[in-house]
Amino acid sequence: MNSGFVGASSNPAAGLAPKIVDAAEDLAGLEPVRSLKSRWPMIIAGVLSLAMIAGLAKQLLGSGLAGFSHAAPDNWLYYIAFALLYISPPTGDYIIFRRLWKIPFEGFGALIKKRIANEAVVGYSGDAYFYAWARQRASMVAAPFGAVKDVSILSAISGNMMTLVMTALALPFALEVLPPRYYTGLAIGIPVVIAMCLPFLIFSRKVFSLDRKTLWWIFWIHAARLTVGCVLIAFAWHFGLPNVGIGAWLILSAVRMLVSRLPFVNKDLVFATMTSAILVHSNSNATNVDLANLIAFTTALTLVVHVAFAGFFAIQALIKRQI
Repeated sequence: MNSGFVGASSNPAAGLAPKIVDAAEDLAGLEPVRSLKSRWPMIIAGVLSLAMIAGLAKQLLGSGLAGFSHAAPDNWLYYIAFALLYISPPTGDYIIFRRLWKIPFEGFGALIKKRIANEAVVGYSGDAYFYAWARQRASMVAAPFGAVKDVSILSAISGNMMTLVMTALALPFALEVLPPRYYTGLAIGIPVVIAMCLPFLIFSRKVFSLDRKTLWWIFWIHAARLTVGCVLIAFAWHFGLPNVGIGAWLILSAVRMLVSRLPFVNKDLVFATMTSAILVHSNSNATNVDLANLIAFTTALTLVVHVAFAGFFAIQALIKRQI
């Protein structure tokens, strides 16, 4: 009886061995799927990097660089203001994600890529890239989607709120200089901007993942970043055309933000009309051509810096792979 009992106790262990082998084979069969899942952030990052380079090349060829050096401002203060303006969006994002995730300084480069992708590829493609970048660093943050989503939504809301503030400040002046045909567009556009924010505010508990205190902090960081951007581009333009007062440039930078976000208006015509009126009121000898050349140079210089960063990041990635 005892020997039979001992034999029965050892047989189950022997019977488990084939099952363990089968389970191991099943897990091995799942390895390619797991590998694909772990590599998808890298695949997305690679595709977006190629799309960034293609988008930037198209924009540069489309805008044309003829006369680029001829339109370049002589004042070196313009380039300092431009450099600060360029890094202000990723700096604001870095401050936010530094507090949320304690990201290293390496994350600043990822946030520059985020900005380039959003501007050169398609809106929010940069946010998808940054989400993939965060997913590759699971030890840093376990579930990055909620934070990236909240920061992106708050960026849009703060931009719309700043647009409404700028509208309130510029409306008296705008009504004096704009033809009546633009009034309808403004009357429709302003409620639309408000309506775009309402769903996120009404259903905030279902939409947002972060706590209310953190959300308000992120909102004010975005608002501060937008304000700093308006001031910096005004100073850049002032240093590029110093015969126009800084006050006129501040108004023009506010108009630029306002026109870029208001729907149902012809943005180019409204901006050109407001620009002409501001130059007349500033009593300067600058012409619309001077201003157009300066704005075109600033836009082209932004694309050139985008290309430089995209090339730098591509070379950096190749060096890391070889190492």
